[in-house]
Amino acid sequence: MTTSGSSFRKVTASDVAALAGVSKGTVSRAFTPGAPIAQAQREKVLKIAAELGYSPNLLARSLATRKTYIIGLVLDEMATNPNQLALLNEVTRQLQARGYSSLLLNISAAGDAAQPLRMADQLQIDGLLFLGVTLTDALINFARDIKHIPLVVMFRNSADAGIPYVSTDGYQAGREIAALLLQGGHQRIGYMAGPTSAGTTLRRFEGFRDALEERGVQLAAVLQAEHYDHACGLRSLMRHWESTPREQRLQALFCENDILALGAMDCLVACNAARRVAIVGFDDIALAAAPSYDLTTFRQPMEFLVGEAVSRLLDPTRQTAGSCLAPGTLVLRTSHLGMAN
Repeated sequence: MTTSGSSFRKVTASDVAALAGVSKGTVSRAFTPGAPIAQAQREKVLKIAAELGYSPNLLARSLATRKTYIIGLVLDEMATNPNQLALLNEVTRQLQARGYSSLLLNISAAGDAAQPLRMADQLQIDGLLFLGVTLTDALINFARDIKHIPLVVMFRNSADAGIPYVSTDGYQAGREIAALLLQGGHQRIGYMAGPTSAGTTLRRFEGFRDALEERGVQLAAVLQAEHYDHACGLRSLMRHWESTPREQRLQALFCENDILALGAMDCLVACNAARRVAIVGFDDIALAAAPSYDLTTFRQPMEFLVGEAVSRLLDPTRQTAGSCLAPGTLVLRTSHLGMAN
């Protein structure tokens, strides 16, 4: 960039090309992931570009290539669910490694859920990743309509055969957690669910319920949390605790994710009943390992699942690969042990 007093002139591809002794097309290829160009020539162009302070005009490149190199990341519950932040970090890391940028689309329950998707469509993004989003009818209908944009649902099973998903095998996870709690001799066993979704499922509840019934144990209670946040987990168990006679209270509880489980554990502390209920979570967020919680939980293979989802968006040979379910890992700490009621 050259300056004269207060005036500035933006460095162009022609400036880089002239100094490097190459064509403008070569400069463009040097900045395009996967474009055919000799490595030595790419390095020379990039070095001169860095010295001049040049960066390519992505808008112009997108008009020429019909690609924006932008992927829309659709989230909800971002402010209250720590697992969303870890997931966002991993997704952006893998996209950047492939030369892509991300556009964050935060779905708010208070607004028009489809509006961020309409904006992403107008920006002609190259794909959409739904990151554990609780899909509403409006979102599902909009996703079906934008057939020209590939999309993948992550961490939930899509009920629409035309929308591929990449997720942990929640049904098997639920069965493993049920077996763990039954090994502890618990009989009054409950499940804490988060917000429901019309178009996606987690299958954790079904696996948990079925494994209990196969052993002759009926699910004692299903507690409902309005959102995936700590306060909702606390209130959900508090309602059960205050409305249920002591001899009928739950002995064990599987919470749909870790942040609900931590809220449930803090409810017990508030009721002077710490560790009176065996509790298991899901996700293995960083706070789960804190000594004050020592939460037994189920870890999802996040890096692998993100890789599978990104490949389905960006690799033409994988875009018809369909859905993917992967096994997770039961992480044993001490919260599942509980105490006698």
